Amino acid sequence: MNDAAPETEGPQEAVVEPEYDAAYGAEYDPAAPAPLEVPRTPTGNAEVDALLERLADADHLATDGHIEVYEDVHRGLRDALTALDARPGPPAPPSSYQSRS
Repeated sequence: MNDAAPETEGPQEAVVEPEYDAAYGAEYDPAAPAPLEVPRTPTGNAEVDALLERLADADHLATDGHIEVYEDVHRGLRDALTALDARPGPPAPPSSYQSRS
């Protein structure tokens, strides 16, 4: 009896097992969308804070889907800044010059 392992013909393929990502309970895929986990500090302005939180939506999208989220947030932030300029200020002081016509 020969207890030696039988020789196989040709090269054997290496079995590559995917990495397991315990944080997400799934196989690790480096090309898959992943949260950036960028901290967002509240600004105190509810409208602006909501827009900044919207950036988290990009975490679960493929890269080509990020542009839509970024443009939406940019548009909202621009509108919020424009609204600051449109707020009425204190009334203008009366003119000391009277029109003479």
